Amino acid sequence: MPGCFLSVRQVCALAILFAILGSGAGAQGDGVMPQPHPFGSAETLQYSIEWRLITAGTAELKIEPAHDANHPEWQIHGHVESAGLVSKLYKLDDNYTSHIGDQFCVSTSEMDAFEGKKHHDAKVSYDYTRNRAVFLERDLLKNTTMSTKEIQLPGCVSDVLGGLYKMRTLRLQPGQSAQIPTSDGKKWAPVRIEAQEREEIKNHVGDFKTIRYEAFLFNGVIYSKKASMLVWVTDDERHLPVQIRARMGFPIGSITLSLEKEDHQ
Repeated sequence: MPGCFLSVRQVCALAILFAILGSGAGAQGDGVMPQPHPFGSAETLQYSIEWRLITAGTAELKIEPAHDANHPEWQIHGHVESAGLVSKLYKLDDNYTSHIGDQFCVSTSEMDAFEGKKHHDAKVSYDYTRNRAVFLERDLLKNTTMSTKEIQLPGCVSDVLGGLYKMRTLRLQPGQSAQIPTSDGKKWAPVRIEAQEREEIKNHVGDFKTIRYEAFLFNGVIYSKKASMLVWVTDDERHLPVQIRARMGFPIGSITLSLEKEDHQ
């Protein structure tokens, strides 16, 4: 059972932290280029997580800009927490923070994860002067190093959190796609993003006209599990992600994140 819910956590984190997009060079494919989207104010998005028709947890995504006209920078926070039956079986409390710069290039990222009886911390530093990423994971309860790795990068890349915001600048229309370098600090790969169809999404927040995207991040490099990742963004200037769904095989099935609340400051 714990192994099963660990996979659930990974997919929830994938969905809200969204390791699917972003690069300093811009999207490549079908002539699509990112448009300016400075995120000049703080934005907080809150989601409910549904799994097997039960509420499995909550997720929150927040971006805060650093007001520097010469060097655009943002700090992004992601939080995934289990609830209800899932929490009783396998408590999850994951926090993710990253710093991104111009063109949404990630400079540092950190995951602080409480999972069951475990407490791990993973940090990544991205050095673009050498085009290298250095990954370090520690067991905070045992005060030991679990894993270290250094990899070569193709240049500026997105991390697993800033990619969502990069995606919202691409303005992909149905039939368009892009190939974008993505890294988690342990590996990198170009990830294909495909805009598929216009659909209407309804939840208790309201009715939304959206474009459904598919991110092919389960490509055997970034993530090896067989699954699909879909995201519905509003068909307007905001490109607000109102629904995210990961479809996996047995025994996980589908996990859906639905927008519950948005706040702008």
